[in-house]
Amino acid sequence: MARGPPAGVGPEPATRVLRLAADAGALRARLACAGMTDNDQPAGPRSRVERKRNALRLLENEPDLWAATADAAGVPTLMPLTYLWDGGAVWLSTRPTNPTGANLAASGAVRLCLGTTRDVVHIEGTATAFTADALPDGVGDAFAAKGGWDPRKDPDRYDFYRVALDQLRAWGTVPELKGRLLMKDGRWLV
Repeated sequence: MARGPPAGVGPEPATRVLRLAADAGALRARLACAGMTDNDQPAGPRSRVERKRNALRLLENEPDLWAATADAAGVPTLMPLTYLWDGGAVWLSTRPTNPTGANLAASGAVRLCLGTTRDVVHIEGTATAFTADALPDGVGDAFAAKGGWDPRKDPDRYDFYRVALDQLRAWGTVPELKGRLLMKDGRWLV
């Protein structure tokens, strides 16, 4: 005896999947005619100048990023953090007792990622720790204004970490892997 979906459930799952795939294919075709992808990116690889412009836009406007650190034994930690881009460095804030804070203070080595999986900005940097009362003028207020949260006013202690960019890579999809290195040794290559 053949089994089908219960009465009133609709088409079988395989039929539904095929219909969704066809709809997605039609959308990609329409976007391609307009010179775009379904990721709101131009069809085909972007120039390195366009990728730099997009990386700076994301640094300025994204609310959060992913921060990856490791302890002395090499045990990794990956955390989402609110941040501030000051035009030359990325400022993070976390409790110094958290693994991320402890790792940043111990080694300073950090990798940051923002954007989507099809519009990646990947940064390797070196962090310098600051207590809230040792921040340069304006950093704490700018951090609070951008993120809508002021770590200095939290009942728990939060430190700040200034991340100097060593390398920055930006790419969308496989065609952009070539030439994705846009900054090396803290200097823009484009």
